[in-house]
Amino acid sequence: MDKVLDIVANETNGKCYTSFRYCADDEIRVPTLDFDSKEKEISVVLKEFGETDTNLNTSKSLKTLADKIINHDPLFHFFLDGSRRTYKVDDIEINRNVYPIIAGQIGVACCERNNPSQFKCAEFQHSLVLSLPKGANPNGGDATLFFNALAGKINKTKRIEKTQVSFSKILSYDSKKQEGGLKYEQLGIATIQDEMIDTEKKIVAHLSTKNLINPDRYLIKDGSLQYAPARSSNFKELSKFKSHYKCVIGVSKMFDPELCRDKNNKSNADKIAILPIYHRTPAYKYKSERVGNVFFAVWYVRIRKSEHTFSPFSGVVKIEKILITDEEIENGLDSQEIDLITANIINERNPVCYGKDARWANHLYPIHLTESFIKSKYLSDINFLNLF
Repeated sequence: MDKVLDIVANETNGKCYTSFRYCADDEIRVPTLDFDSKEKEISVVLKEFGETDTNLNTSKSLKTLADKIINHDPLFHFFLDGSRRTYKVDDIEINRNVYPIIAGQIGVACCERNNPSQFKCAEFQHSLVLSLPKGANPNGGDATLFFNALAGKINKTKRIEKTQVSFSKILSYDSKKQEGGLKYEQLGIATIQDEMIDTEKKIVAHLSTKNLINPDRYLIKDGSLQYAPARSSNFKELSKFKSHYKCVIGVSKMFDPELCRDKNNKSNADKIAILPIYHRTPAYKYKSERVGNVFFAVWYVRIRKSEHTFSPFSGVVKIEKILITDEEIENGLDSQEIDLITANIINERNPVCYGKDARWANHLYPIHLTESFIKSKYLSDINFLNLF
């Protein structure tokens, strides 16, 4: 017995069905853990400002500042992106219930730019994972020990050893009957998404601990910063989480316009749609239920004209930064810092990948390079599925 799925079936006392295998990302739309995923998880703090300039009620042009600093050392030196590719590799019967076996590739990279001619990978992690139902543990004891032992047996198969890869972890999803139409496939993919996010957080913590990211060397994370710092959001963990993200901003290429609210909780979508080129909105103060007692300054900037794009929101990116100090929480982020961050974002926009990606108008080039680097390290879909 030398097949991965045979080992899974044997060790879990289950039965595999040799179902059709496919890349689940193309077939299943999964609820993501991004900032705008659920309205109840994110809300604007009413009647409070996200920045110190309380007189800013309209958009503000940063073109002059962007031009002024174009030849200065850029603020951003590190660029972080995480990606995952998921697959449905089989179905397995456990205790008369049939569950999907989800597999995935996770890639997280942080690239560093010390000068315009040097762009290199500072941190990279590529891992292969499986996601099984929690009920697959036949012993009813410590699930972590069981799944770790199962991963060890899988990695000793000739097929896995021959390809010189290994599965770093076997994850588990809730095997109880789900309400509200949530599918087991979605639960399995969500565990892989969580693992990717945990990897991102570890890389940021590592760079912060070594003082590689500091007020002169910021990090851009592709996507939202609004994820839970730990499973137990106690004060110590929250403080540590915030300290690691002092010099980190999140930039989202895609966002839900319906969730764009001002300090009066009125929709801001119309103002963002007509935002002039190189203009930013005022910063708004948000609180996320997912993270806990952490506040964010959130604002939008148009980095490209909306002509020749598929949406009035194309060319607009959402920027967010965690409010760290008591002063920031009370009065908002320093408006001069917001202007400097925004001007540097504007200067990161060129060149573009016309026609290759529907998000081309929202791309920041260093993030695009980091994303491309990660995807170049993936096993092809055929090679990955052949592992099973």
